Amino acid sequence: MSVTMRDCREVFSLLSEYLDAELPSDACSEIEEHIQGCAPCVEFVESLRKSVDLCRAHAPEELPAPLAEEARQALREAYRKMLATRRDS
Repeated sequence: MSVTMRDCREVFSLLSEYLDAELPSDACSEIEEHIQGCAPCVEFVESLRKSVDLCRAHAPEELPAPLAEEARQALREAYRKMLATRRDS
């Protein structure tokens, strides 16, 4: 893969999938080859990688199943009350 603006755009469009290891190995190899010779892409990849890592580190934890069900029931009840209030108005 030669280093051209067109290739940078192609690389940029595939970076999320690349970082999530969702691309075929040949596509990953082409991206890695391009990145080795392209300082702007290296900078962007590192920035994106840090952003993804920060998002993952601060991702909300899943609620335990019983608590999640309690939350769903509370939301359903609140929604029913809201609908009843609207009907009565």
